[in-house]
Amino acid sequence: MGAGKTTMGRQIAKRLNMDFEDSDHVIEEHTGVDIPLIFEKEGEEGFRKRESAVIDELTQRSRLVLATGGGAVLAEENRQFLKNRGTVIYLHSDIKHLLERVGHDKNRPLLQTPDPAATLEEIMKIREPLYRETADIIINTGQQSIRAVINVMLDKIKAYNNKIQG
Repeated sequence: MGAGKTTMGRQIAKRLNMDFEDSDHVIEEHTGVDIPLIFEKEGEEGFRKRESAVIDELTQRSRLVLATGGGAVLAEENRQFLKNRGTVIYLHSDIKHLLERVGHDKNRPLLQTPDPAATLEEIMKIREPLYRETADIIINTGQQSIRAVINVMLDKIKAYNNKIQG
């Protein structure tokens, strides 16, 4: 949440001459409503079911860069879809930077609490091990510019592909 998946995903897709999709945007296109309204009407469980169906659909495509919602890793089936059907990159960022980017964003239903920092810390305690378990490549976004992170990402993708092709 707020690590730059969509922004960087679009740029990576462009540089690799691939298509780009954001699973949250696809869910909104399929339902005709925004994510906060889905959470309001169906709860997190209803949203997660929709998310899994979309991730299953999208991960079957080739030549696609996919940005998922930050909670996609919570479902084992999503982790398997992602891991078995593509190369997974985890964009790691510390809590401080994430809060600067999304702390006041009303389109983040899970952060609509009296203490977004504490909520984000709790979320990360659960998700961080799942991100690391699922990822083929981990990139620390830190204070680097988007351009610098993209260049690191492209280098790591190339090295990873060379390694698996042996």
